[in-house]
Amino acid sequence: MTIRAVLWDVDDTIFDYASADRAGMRAHLAAEGLLEAWGSAEEALRRWKELTELHWRRYEAEGGDFREQRRGRVRDFLGRPALTAAEADGWFDRYVVHYEAAWELFPDTVPVLDLLARDYRHGVLSNSSILNQDHKLRALGVRDRFEAVVCAAELGVAKPAPEAFHAACAALDLRPHQVAYVGDQPDIDARGAVEAGLRGIWLDRAGTGGRPELTRITDLRQLPGLLRADTRFGAPSTFG
Repeated sequence: MTIRAVLWDVDDTIFDYASADRAGMRAHLAAEGLLEAWGSAEEALRRWKELTELHWRRYEAEGGDFREQRRGRVRDFLGRPALTAAEADGWFDRYVVHYEAAWELFPDTVPVLDLLARDYRHGVLSNSSILNQDHKLRALGVRDRFEAVVCAAELGVAKPAPEAFHAACAALDLRPHQVAYVGDQPDIDARGAVEAGLRGIWLDRAGTGGRPELTRITDLRQLPGLLRADTRFGAPSTFG
């Protein structure tokens, strides 16, 4: 079956979220005078990442208010459960200034989007919010590459639920079997896409491996050849 479009994850797929988060939090903690309290930047960053994962998984499972999960992260990180919504928002907003200053696409993102532009339509499916991801894609100069940006906060359902993938396909007016999904998470992205009827592709930038049942690439520059070689789809990738 012919693939007509590619749906993309954003964070740690086309955008180097981990590096931006690390640099932004380090600068923010220094500006807030909190680095010394943690003993080391690495320990503070480890805790922030741990809480981000915890609160995001809870949000995915239970739903609720998108901004409230951020406030929960801030309260837990600072050890101040009584922090008001305004105080938590202010702290997070100051962090965002440093975080955005560190935003960068991965070096392979634009060249691959250019290579695929003639033959494939493109959209985004992200477990974030339209507010966040639309702003991010515009700031990074690639929003116009994507026909649709679909996000969990507005859908009310997140990857790996099939309904999230199907909503993104519907936004492109395509059937799931006509769409490939590329993301950095083997289960949430690649396996979730496959179970929803899409062509799931795991972007394993770290070369972790260990999931032979998944189609895997280690660099986006491997994607055009994979998409255009239909006989290779459905079999485990030998890249990397």
